[in-house]
Amino acid sequence: MSSEQIAVLALAAVLVFWMVGAYNRLVALRNAIGAAWAGVSQTLQQRGDVVAPLLLALQQPLAAEHGALDALRTSHGQAHAAAAQMTAQPLALASVSTWRAAEASLTSAASRVLALLDQHAELRSTAPVATGVATWHLAGSRLAYGCQVYDAAVAAYNEAATQMPTRWLLRLYGFAPAARLKG
Repeated sequence: MSSEQIAVLALAAVLVFWMVGAYNRLVALRNAIGAAWAGVSQTLQQRGDVVAPLLLALQQPLAAEHGALDALRTSHGQAHAAAAQMTAQPLALASVSTWRAAEASLTSAASRVLALLDQHAELRSTAPVATGVATWHLAGSRLAYGCQVYDAAVAAYNEAATQMPTRWLLRLYGFAPAARLKG
């Protein structure tokens, strides 16, 4: 073998090792996004477990406000479906935008019900309602933290995907940019 052939073989080997390394890095970063979503999903499940008992406890005392309770029930169902879609495809841009919209709707409906509870202080102090509201607020703070972790994982993935040599391989590997949950 001539020195030129050895140099070409060495260059090809370096190129192959670089491609494998870039692929492994993107896969690891993509898996980190999936793991971050799993934490968010667990918090969403805990928060979602509160909605049905809370609605049941409020159904009779707030019968005149059935519109607000129905809006919470409906938006909770939509948010649950959007979270399931995100669990199946945590990097899909459509899944993220659907989850954002469903979460905004749920937040709005929950704010309306919580405002009604502020007007009925005696109702808010009952055991099932107090527990439900406390759990809702605790899950909300955990959800904010989980979204930050997810967004940090997305930022790391997107940064690695846009670095110059790796960017050339995205189409070859079938990777696409990911969207943040907040913002």
